[in-house]
Amino acid sequence: MASMEWSAELETGIQAIDSQHRQIVNFINELDAAIQSGNTEAIKHVIEGVLNYTVTHFEFEEELMQQAGFAGLKAHQQTHEFFMRKIAVLRGRSNAGEDVSQVLLSMLKGWLVSHIKGEDRDYIESVRKVTGAT
Repeated sequence: MASMEWSAELETGIQAIDSQHRQIVNFINELDAAIQSGNTEAIKHVIEGVLNYTVTHFEFEEELMQQAGFAGLKAHQQTHEFFMRKIAVLRGRSNAGEDVSQVLLSMLKGWLVSHIKGEDRDYIESVRKVTGAT
């Protein structure tokens, strides 16, 4: 599986958000590399890292949306909660000894692209106003 490249079409124009999204792309690539090497400890380490980071990122996005008075905040939070539940199930399966790395990798790749190009596009205009992004 090829590594994931950051591209202009993933940019929101909000520096803090783009920086966090880039970090998630980095985690995806680290997970991919760990899978290729067959290093189960590295895989577990990346899974924990991406889970913890994603929670922080979602909280940050939601805080900005709240500050901006974004009307779609509740719906966006539900999207985040749904994704976190899926991740929590995978973490449980991983902790039970199952190799969930490929499932997680494809889920992260698919979700990141669709979420950034889809749901995240909805709040950009509102959030730009409170972040001073142009």
